[in-house]
Amino acid sequence: MSKAERTKELIIEKTSVLFNKKGYAGTSLNDLTDATGLTKGSIYGNFKNKDDVAIEVFRFNLKKMAMLFEGEQAKCSLYRDKLFVYSNLDIYFKDGLVPEGGCPILNTAIESDDTHPELKKQAYSALIKWKNKIIGIIEAGKKQNEFKPELDAETTAITILALLEGGIMIRKLSDNQDYIQMAMKSLRNYIGQL
Repeated sequence: MSKAERTKELIIEKTSVLFNKKGYAGTSLNDLTDATGLTKGSIYGNFKNKDDVAIEVFRFNLKKMAMLFEGEQAKCSLYRDKLFVYSNLDIYFKDGLVPEGGCPILNTAIESDDTHPELKKQAYSALIKWKNKIIGIIEAGKKQNEFKPELDAETTAITILALLEGGIMIRKLSDNQDYIQMAMKSLRNYIGQL
């Protein structure tokens, strides 16, 4: 890895928490220099602009979330158990496994929906990939007779995502861990009935 690649990686890693907690608008260039210890010239020597940094940071945080779920799902042999992995989000938060600041899709979607078309596009694309991943698990589970054959995979995937992201939003807004535990209990009950 070249020095430029290492510097770019450092910038992404060191600013990942800033963007995930403060958002795009709330993160200033001074925040970036403070977090990285680099000059403005060093940051803009590696990225075109703040948008470019924000998009790469979003991808970095998204990858951390995906790796968390995929790692846990790889331990499961049953497709229902792969879905149950999502319902452990309250535990992942408690254990500090979720990127600091919470779900990057939720954070980015809320901030960018009316203000930043490129970030909105990135968040929407990530959401669709996640939805399709869940649909794939459901369809594979239907083939193994783990789920009811008439189960609508897309509706189920959207419901799972709504419970997940809604639970995260309410937890963040209230600073109350009990709320995400309630949402995840409802999600576990929902998955158990599929």
